Amino acid sequence: MDGKKIAILLEDFVEDVEFIYPFYRFKEEGFIVDVLAPKIGEFTGKKGLIFHSSHRIDPENAHQYEAVFIPGGYAPDRFRRDRETLEFIRRAYTENRIVAAICHGPWALISAGIIKGKRVTGFFSIKDDIQNAGAIYTGKPVEVDGNLITATDPKAMPEMMKILISILKERV
Repeated sequence: MDGKKIAILLEDFVEDVEFIYPFYRFKEEGFIVDVLAPKIGEFTGKKGLIFHSSHRIDPENAHQYEAVFIPGGYAPDRFRRDRETLEFIRRAYTENRIVAAICHGPWALISAGIIKGKRVTGFFSIKDDIQNAGAIYTGKPVEVDGNLITATDPKAMPEMMKILISILKERV
């Protein structure tokens, strides 16, 4: 959308479809999509697809993005171990950018310290983690609480992307 940028986070063992689907949906809507990772390079998805990051994650650049999308798979366990990734997520959130996470993606939100008191959903196996972080786990396919959007799994992606894109269009 006329120069508006979206950041999609990437790490090894990302859930392939949770990376690919939003990447192309954002592009279809005219957004500039940057793929951010702890390093510029090649990453292997959970199903074996190869992805490439275009930018290194830098918390100083969080303000440049309208939204940050955090895919699931095993990548969020890696995101939560990287201080710069967590600070990037935290800054995007506090600067009122949209922060979206699907499946195991809320693990990164937990470690970034931004979900306490929020309505959040995610893959059912991380329900206890979400609740223990002080959030209200709803179990809905998609949940919106302020500038935080979460979803349960790939089946929820069409609904999540419709909501996310609609919110982004209202903001720009």
